[in-house]
Formats: sequence, structure tokens, C-alpha cells
Amino acid sequence: MLSQKTTAIKDIGFTHEDFAALLDKYDYHFSPGDIVAGTVFSMEPRGALIDIGAKTAAYIPIQEMSINRVDDPGEVLQQNETREFFILTDENEDGQLTLSIRRIEYMRAWERVRQLQAEDATVRSSVFATNRGGALVRIEGLRGFIPGSHISARQPKEDLVGQDLPLKFLEVDEDRNRLVLSHRRALVERKMNGLEVGEVVIGSVRGIKPYGAFIDIGGVSGLLHISEISHDHIDTPHSVFNVNDELKVMIIDLDAERGRISLSTKQLEPEPGDMLKNRDLVFDKAEEMAQKYREKMKQQAQAESGSSDSDYNSSEESVSATED
Repeated sequence: MLSQKTTAIKDIGFTHEDFAALLDKYDYHFSPGDIVAGTVFSMEPRGALIDIGAKTAAYIPIQEMSINRVDDPGEVLQQNETREFFILTDENEDGQLTLSIRRIEYMRAWERVRQLQAEDATVRSSVFATNRGGALVRIEGLRGFIPGSHISARQPKEDLVGQDLPLKFLEVDEDRNRLVLSHRRALVERKMNGLEVGEVVIGSVRGIKPYGAFIDIGGVSGLLHISEISHDHIDTPHSVFNVNDELKVMIIDLDAERGRISLSTKQLEPEPGDMLKNRDLVFDKAEEMAQKYREKMKQQAQAESGSSDSDYNSSEESVSATED
């Protein structure tokens, strides 16, 4: 009986070499950059072996398991779990591929922040570190930077660590690995929703520069440009204001896209030069002067609208005359 079986096997003529050649024939070709499905074959102390259908189980090191820090492979993967993996490197000398989950999360995170930027969305994130230039946050797992000039906070930058901030996108550039955000713009936009051009608000002088004064109005900063302080000539804002001075100012422009609020006391002067001669009078008459300003702006808008309609009607009449 044994001899018959042996004879049958010999008749088949299928050797180990034939079997290896058959495997090679049907083996899938894997390249770095491919995304493949794989099943966790074995958990290791600092990684895991993954079955992706190759002749040798692929390996994913712990540092490639997530865009975030991982201390134990079990935080991300479970035995026999099937999921997507990114092929990170070609086969090594043992024929083993190196895989990554982090790279997939990285690509999808950039796709998500590009979408959020396109929607002009406001996001929230906690500051995890600061440096001389600004503050660091994480958005969708990516490291983002808030320049110091775009941080609207009275306390030192170091005290922001751990604080949750509303943020707007300034720059999203995957190629340069640059994700830049603005806290100031998010606050200004939120504040702008309750503000109107021509409105009088109370603020305090937060800082003085040669070109104007920055006025804090309810937690956001507006610029009172030197040309909008008074009808009279001013050499420097320092000659008119001190830091912490309380003022009544009128909003003359709201630029949500750039996160800027432009202010004026010049438009509140009953007489040219009153901001230099009698500041209290300017503040007493602020609402009255602001009302006049709003009426003036309304009349200008109506005049411009009427002019446009007139131009349009003239054009229509010209076309009709030509057709006749």
C-alpha cells in the first residue's frame, strides 16, 4: 500500500522547486506607497507582524502606528484585526516589508485641514508648547504654529500652555509641512458678528506705535490709525494717548478675512482738532456725531446706487436706440 502511494506521488512529479515557482507566479507585487489590507498576525513588544498576502509577514514598528505618540502596540492594534496599512519601505534582506498607519493618518489629516481651510472653519485646540516665535498646537494630529502676532492674549505666552483656543487657518501647505493658525483672527471674527460699521464702542489703549494706537474693545484689538485720530495734524500718537487710556471710538471698517478692525475718533470730532483740545466733548458728542456719519454713509451709498442705475438705464436706452 505504501509503495502505491509513493508511486502516485512520483507520478505527479511536483517538487519543492515547482511549489516555490508557483508561489512566485501568483505572488502579489507590493511597492512603497501602496495602501493594502492586512491582518495582525502577531503582537511584538515594539511592533507587530502583519499578514498582507506576501510570502513573509510584514512588520510595523511602534513609531509608525499612529500620528500621535504610542507607548504600547495594544493601544492601536488587536490580534487578528484587519485594517489598511501603508507600505513604507521595500523588502529588506529577509524579504520583509515595513508598514505604517501613521502615514495614512498623516495624509488624511492634511486632506481634512485643507477642507477646513476651504470652509473657513474655526477650530479649537489646546496649546502644548510655546517658543520665542509663538505657540504650538495640534490640529487633526498635525503640529500647527500660532505666530506671536496672531495670539490675542494679555498673559505671557508661557501661560497659554494647556489653554484651549479658537483658531482660524492662515496657511495650509503639506509640501512645506507648514500649518499656521491665528487666534486673533478667530476672536476678531467672533467679535465682528456683533459689531457694525458706524457703531461707537468703548475701548482702552493697549499699545502705541508710530503709525497709530491699538485699542482693546472687548477682548479684541482694533487699530486707530494716526490719520484717524483727528482732523488736525499729529506728529505721533504718543503725544495724544497713554497706554490704558479709556476712549470712545467709532468702527469705520470690519475686515473679517484679514481679521482687522479699523477705528476712528476723527469722525467723532464736533469741530476739527477737538480730540487735541477737548477730548471730553468728543466723547460726550460721540453718539450724535456717529449718527451723522451713518447718515452720510447711507446717502453716499444711495447716490452710488442711483448712479449705477442711471448708467445701466442709459446703456439700455443706447442699445434700444441702436436697435431702432
